[in-house]
Order: sequence, then structure tokens, then C-alpha cells
Amino acid sequence: MDKTILKSIEGIESEVGELSNAQKILLTTDGSITAILDVIKGHAKIETLEQKFIEADEKIAKLLDIEVGDEVNYRVVVIETNEPLIYAVSLIPIDRLEKDFKEDIIRADIPIGRILRKHKIESRREIKSVYSEKPSPEIGEIFNTDSVMLARTYNIIHHNEILIWLMETFPYSNFRN
Repeated sequence: MDKTILKSIEGIESEVGELSNAQKILLTTDGSITAILDVIKGHAKIETLEQKFIEADEKIAKLLDIEVGDEVNYRVVVIETNEPLIYAVSLIPIDRLEKDFKEDIIRADIPIGRILRKHKIESRREIKSVYSEKPSPEIGEIFNTDSVMLARTYNIIHHNEILIWLMETFPYSNFRN
């Protein structure tokens, strides 16, 4: 594992307290979060809070290594079982998607990990950052907490290009045992 990510975990623990093994796994895995949640909490499903097509501004273009103005799918979801587990934002450059994959992403009710598996997309995850932060009012309301949030950003790489940029976050109070 990248030493920077391990240092980030140490930094989080010095700020908020010791992380459980489950929290560390969720923050550092280069595999499917959905698969991990299925094991920890039961079959995870998606509640889409927002999905729309946007034009990449400078920040998004830089994140995705695309041109300003390129079309991007912006999606905000909560992965849940009987309770919210993970809040996730994804940015997906539309021009890099195959037709069937694009249709499943637009349907919005399928976790990205399952879509990748369904379409047999060979990919890798590249973790960019792991950090803690105070919850926004929206996230605090979703999780009914003011607990510090644990978060990570990462890219899903396919054919040496960023297929998907993701930010995932969950309360420090979740996944403690």
C-alpha cells in the first residue's frame, strides 16, 4: 500500500481516535466497496440523491484528465442497507463509456462495482486521498449525526484512463465493531 495513504490513516487516528479494521479496509481498499458492504452489512443497495449531465469545468477537467466542456455524468448516491452506510459522489466522463455501461450508469440504481463486474470491465482503483472532515449539513442530516466523517477519493482506471472519479464518506461512528 502507498506510504502516503498509511500516513493519512495515522494522521486521522491522531485527530479522531483509533480506526477499526473495517474502517481502515473501507478507506484503503482497491476493490469494490459494495462487495465489502455486502459482507459486513448484508446486500447493499443504492439510493440516488442526484444525477445529471454537466460540462466539465477546470477543476473537473483536471480531476478526470479531460477537456473543459466535456460531458460528465455527476452522480450522488447513498449506499445503504436498512441504514445509510456510505455517501458517494462520482464523476464519469461520458466519452469513455461503452453504450451498455453508460445505460446502466444512467439507470442510477446499480452500484458502480456491480456495473463494472456485469460488463467485465478490467480496471484498477487508484486511491488519491484519505482524510477526515466535519460533515456538511446535508451529510449530517443523511446520517443523523454530527460525527466527524471519514472520506477517501479515488480513480477507477480503465485502459490507462480515468473511467470514474469517486469520493466516498461515512461517519467515524459507523463500522466501529
